[in-house]
Amino acid sequence: MQKLKQTIWLYKKSIFMLMGLTLLLGIAIITQAFAMTSIVDGVFLKDQSFENIGPWLLLLLLILLMRSGSDYLSKHIGVSIASDVKGNIRRELLTKYTKSSLHIAGQGQTGKKVSMLLDGVDEMDSFYSQFIPQVMQSIFVPILILIVVLTQHVNSGLILIVSAPFIPIYMIIIGIKTQKKSEEKLEKLASFSGKFLDTLKGLVTLKLFDQTNRQKDELEKTSLGFRDTTLDILKIAFTQSFALELISMLSIGIVALELAIQMIIYQNLSFFTAFLILILVPEFFTSLKELGLTFHNGRASMGATKKVLEEFEEQDSLIVWGTQEIPEQDTPPTVMLDQVGYTYPDDGFQLQPVTATFLPKQKIAIVGASGTGKSTLLHLLAGMITPDHGSVKLNNMELTAFTEASWLKQISYISQHPYIFSGTILENISMGMSEAVDEKAVYEAAKLAGLLPLITSLEKGLQTSIGEAGRGLSSGEKQRVSIARAFLKKPNIVLLDEPTRGLDLATEGILQQSIEKLSEMATVITVAHRLHTIQNADQILYLENGQLQAIGTHAYLLDNVPAYQKVVTIQKGGAK
Repeated sequence: MQKLKQTIWLYKKSIFMLMGLTLLLGIAIITQAFAMTSIVDGVFLKDQSFENIGPWLLLLLLILLMRSGSDYLSKHIGVSIASDVKGNIRRELLTKYTKSSLHIAGQGQTGKKVSMLLDGVDEMDSFYSQFIPQVMQSIFVPILILIVVLTQHVNSGLILIVSAPFIPIYMIIIGIKTQKKSEEKLEKLASFSGKFLDTLKGLVTLKLFDQTNRQKDELEKTSLGFRDTTLDILKIAFTQSFALELISMLSIGIVALELAIQMIIYQNLSFFTAFLILILVPEFFTSLKELGLTFHNGRASMGATKKVLEEFEEQDSLIVWGTQEIPEQDTPPTVMLDQVGYTYPDDGFQLQPVTATFLPKQKIAIVGASGTGKSTLLHLLAGMITPDHGSVKLNNMELTAFTEASWLKQISYISQHPYIFSGTILENISMGMSEAVDEKAVYEAAKLAGLLPLITSLEKGLQTSIGEAGRGLSSGEKQRVSIARAFLKKPNIVLLDEPTRGLDLATEGILQQSIEKLSEMATVITVAHRLHTIQNADQILYLENGQLQAIGTHAYLLDNVPAYQKVVTIQKGGAK
């Protein structure tokens, strides 16, 4: 909870303003009680005229306005703090998610992260908007009232001192249970959100394997678990409300009985004092009861806050970028790998140090069996993960010395499964461009990527809408959209992660032609598995079990590396 305390003290000015407004509210309540007592005493016991009680009525009106104003401002400050905190936490969470290394970003359920970012952060609201202002009021107002009651009638003050602690003691006992239940509720909500989103994504697969009924039962079970946890929290809230009302009613009744005995039997207490105390005592317990009700929400909110802040406690090597801009140049930069290595913290796979130099406009192929570190090396080149040792350099300067934005302008990354967003083909191709682009330029990029037959066959052409994740497009068409993005962007470096895997030979041929055109204007680094790509490469990096076994041209590796010869032989056999 250290981060929670730090977050609160970021708003010291607002906290001190809350204290001042709370003191003003306490003074207003006490002054209101004196004014009401004076009016009642003057009218019913002293038979005073309207002229005599007029100033008291005016004072009462002003006090009511002051009380309402201070209460409103306190709540407004609380809401303002809550809004700022939620905005900051969301920004920090988004920064953490976007700056996290690739393998960390891919862990966990997407729905759970979305639930944490939206519902989890929203659950924090009541702690700042209600709980903190009410804690201020429930500390200062009862103390001020208790001081006044003790100065007027010691016995009544002692009754308040004895009975008041029962409320916070009960709140602490209930609050601990509420916080645990709230954490459980948020956990079940996140689990339900993740499971629901995963079900939507895999609906077709579930139907193919006839698992829809089973998954429906799982969703129902998760949903009912969330419902039951929510109802448990409500049960605690109702029990707490009953207990608070019981304690306050008994205490007020005891004070009223004691005042009646003093006035009627012993006749040593004036009506003014008794009536004043009878007005102040309910105000005393009202502040404590409101804390009890808010305490329930506050503890529930603290449970959510704890879960959200736990996201920041997860260990991860965030990618730290520099402040320099990559200078504009006509040719791509020279890329150097200087003893670059990486170890995955979860499975222990290690990419041993790799040293290589890629000259401008070279075609580089990274070759090896599955699981040898090819994609890891590409991710290191892309800046998606931070190397454990060594560094990636551009023209002899470390990559991390530059800003992330300037580096991303230099590259295009084409993966095996490019993501297509809901929107038009035009929007999907031009996404990522910092400036508005002409439709003619997008059309030309689509033509170079081999998308022209598809676009001309559609009634609306580039303005045709496609579904989220590329619904309505084949795998090859999605890849061509991704390559069209690269043609439009005109990057200096193109990174390809086995883009033709799983495609038919005809589609692969079209993509290979497009990639060949890209290599005329940029350095192309490809995780390759096809012999055609390997043969035409200027440099080939051959990886085996996380180690760079050899580097050179196709002819050199074929003559000197037996393991590479075996890979080529298998490829030729597959081609036959």
